[in-house]
Amino acid sequence: MLLFQKRFHAGLVSGAVTRTFRLWDKPHVKPGGRYRVHPIGVVEVDGLRRVTLDAVSDEDARLGGFTSREELREYLAPVAKAPLTGQTLVFDITLRHAGDGDRVQGALDAKLSADDVRLLQQRLARLDGSSPWTMTVLKLIKRRPRVAASKLAASLGRDTLPFKEGVRKLKRLGLTQSFEVGYEVSPRGLAFMKAAGRTHRQPRAPDKTARRRGPRAPRGRQRAAPPAEAESSRQVQTRGQLRQTKHPARRGPA
Repeated sequence: MLLFQKRFHAGLVSGAVTRTFRLWDKPHVKPGGRYRVHPIGVVEVDGLRRVTLDAVSDEDARLGGFTSREELREYLAPVAKAPLTGQTLVFDITLRHAGDGDRVQGALDAKLSADDVRLLQQRLARLDGSSPWTMTVLKLIKRRPRVAASKLAASLGRDTLPFKEGVRKLKRLGLTQSFEVGYEVSPRGLAFMKAAGRTHRQPRAPDKTARRRGPRAPRGRQRAAPPAEAESSRQVQTRGQLRQTKHPARRGPA
């Protein structure tokens, strides 16, 4: 972990601050190392050297968030073990903001294969369970980036803490990124949403209690006789007509 006063946070995130100067007896960081800076995420060290204060220029100091070398010396004086001079040694560290510390490797990779998309869909389905929510949250974050979690949760009628826990689960899949305030859908998340379809619909769980019923006959009308019954009725009528033909009814005397 690297400690910074709050006044340096915005510059670190924006990239305006790319240097820091430390009065260490020995280096506590190394080039290529990543170090947490609460609450803005992590910084990655690009370079490290030990120099005298006289070797630090006003421009160097400005890159460290100070207006001049003199302001830098005033900043270091309270933590110095001895009075500062031009020959006092300091560690000059070059660094850059590297996002939030919970970002998984691959969150910045927007190239997804069909297998990658299918695997993510399966994992989201497991997170959804019987109450789909993952795509709803991803679409909300995409629509309202860097908005406080409390406001996002309220817009869905949810409590803040459960909402944050859900976003952390999406982050572990590399689909979102966290910032000092709010979230963004990561490049990986955007690629997944595009591949899965902009109008992705959550599948409904089948209703096991529903029973299949045949079409109901309109009220006030009788159902038509089944084909077998209708055929039997026609056969009876035909036989009756044949009897009448063979044995005509006898007439009385005229």
